[in-house]
Amino acid sequence: MQQSKNEDSEATVDVHFTDLTDSLLAWKVPVEYFAIDSSIRASFEELFRAFDRNVTFQFFKSFRRVRINFSNALAAAEARAKLHKSDFNGRELRLCFAQSVHIGSPRLEPPKPDKQFLLSPPPSPPVGWEQAKDATPAINYDLLCAIARLGPGEKYELQPGTPTTPSVVVHVCESDQDSSGNDEDMEGGRSARPKIVQTRRPEYTSSVMQ
Repeated sequence: MQQSKNEDSEATVDVHFTDLTDSLLAWKVPVEYFAIDSSIRASFEELFRAFDRNVTFQFFKSFRRVRINFSNALAAAEARAKLHKSDFNGRELRLCFAQSVHIGSPRLEPPKPDKQFLLSPPPSPPVGWEQAKDATPAINYDLLCAIARLGPGEKYELQPGTPTTPSVVVHVCESDQDSSGNDEDMEGGRSARPKIVQTRRPEYTSSVMQ
């Protein structure tokens, strides 16, 4: 009975270490640790090489953080348990486990273009979109022929009116030559087009300039 309990506890410990990440993060690292030829940096790295000789380091000076990558999760957990909040070079060393982000694929893929066609202009057409072909324009040659025979001032009824809908009538506009000229040249009592008198620019005098 006692042996089965020991086996259960060992299995629990194995699962616990398996779920841990194999990287640590040191934050609030002093600036002098980031110098490449610094002796303090070499001593800092030796602290973690005591737990794993294959450990690697990534220094992020802008964030004052260092990522320590171990070859297995057990070495990372042991280093964190012994070095967290320990004194190094007169300062407290703070360590935490680095979070691993699983994105489901070894490479970062773009988002699905489900709603990108709502943008104007769309960056890419939606799935299954096909360009529609332009329809052949419908030309009513009878209508064009009837309008061509009309003279200025005449009208052509396109659609006769009904008790519920109005009629559609085309009125041909007068040409500039027919509407221009003097009153003597006008026929049918038409009035001449009024002439627009341009406004004269005022003359500037010396008093206005002053």
